[in-house]
Amino acid sequence: MFCEKCRALMYPDKEFMVCRKCGFKKEKKGSNVVVLKQKEKNVTFIEDKAKSNVLPKTKVLCVKCGNTEAYWILRQMRSSDEPESRFYTCTKCGYKWRED
Repeated sequence: MFCEKCRALMYPDKEFMVCRKCGFKKEKKGSNVVVLKQKEKNVTFIEDKAKSNVLPKTKVLCVKCGNTEAYWILRQMRSSDEPESRFYTCTKCGYKWRED
């Protein structure tokens, strides 16, 4: 979600989405927001029920249910000279895992 005033990226803060640039607040609607902490870094995932229209799918084996299809996203977790991490979400059971 982007700020309506300055067009910067907004971040979750309890029941609001907040712009870190100008301080604009907007109430969260219809989405679950999950913040994961990893080695002093926050990674924000915005989960929406309409994932099938937004995220790409690939053929990969889910270790939890055996399904062979998952949504995936890439995130740069370390410095720029290191490869990015790929995060998978199973299309059947919703299990999430990471591949470095």
